[in-house]
Amino acid sequence: MALEADLRAALEALARTPHLLVALDFDGTLAPLVERAEDARPLPASGAALRALAGLPDTTTALISGRALDSLRAVANPPEVTMMIGSHGAETWTGPDGDPLALTPAQMDLRARAIEVVERIVAAHPGTRIEFKPAGVVLHTRTADDDVARSAVAAARTELAQLDGLSVTDGKRVLETSVVKADKGEGLAVLRGASGATAVLFAGDDVTDEHAQRTLEPGDIGIRIGPGETAAAFTVATPEAFTEVLEELVSLRTSGARG
Repeated sequence: MALEADLRAALEALARTPHLLVALDFDGTLAPLVERAEDARPLPASGAALRALAGLPDTTTALISGRALDSLRAVANPPEVTMMIGSHGAETWTGPDGDPLALTPAQMDLRARAIEVVERIVAAHPGTRIEFKPAGVVLHTRTADDDVARSAVAAARTELAQLDGLSVTDGKRVLETSVVKADKGEGLAVLRGASGATAVLFAGDDVTDEHAQRTLEPGDIGIRIGPGETAAAFTVATPEAFTEVLEELVSLRTSGARG
């Protein structure tokens, strides 16, 4: 599939920037969505394109995900130099010298109470699952029937609303909770500053990615994967279609499109 002319023209301009940051969501962007989060893997061609970009001069690659960093490393197997934002911005890895996430005693207690709530919800709703994160807990409903999923999310939202200081966010068949208030927009700002980027390509498929889309500046490119309301300037239909975008960027950046 040939890229649309306006997207290709934007990529040509982006490829000429002095220092490029390519910051990407993982699930639904580099990897197709799957029922079991641990089974996700990047599309081979997208993974190869990410590795190629990571090896180019004056080019920084990064992953920005709702996953915890350990989970993201396990499924994405990113290039060693790739920076990472996990847990929707609560966790940051910009190199081996960075400090790991550390919760206060109050945050640890709040996380424990949120876990108790989600554990009760999962026990009462067949097909739902719980995921533990360093800063919170996630209710997964992708493997539950639709009516069960709706009931589980409604019940969880009601109980979690009683916990002061907890951030609750909807995603695709997930309900995310965190004791650290952060989002992907804040994470992208950290990556932009750490890399010294003069322009950014950001791509994502979910409502949580819109926080990052709305922070993009003139000269950046935002891409939405799949349907949905978005602040991104461009949309491609599937992760497979996004592979072509990455491959085109590799070609342009490699061929000396930079001025």
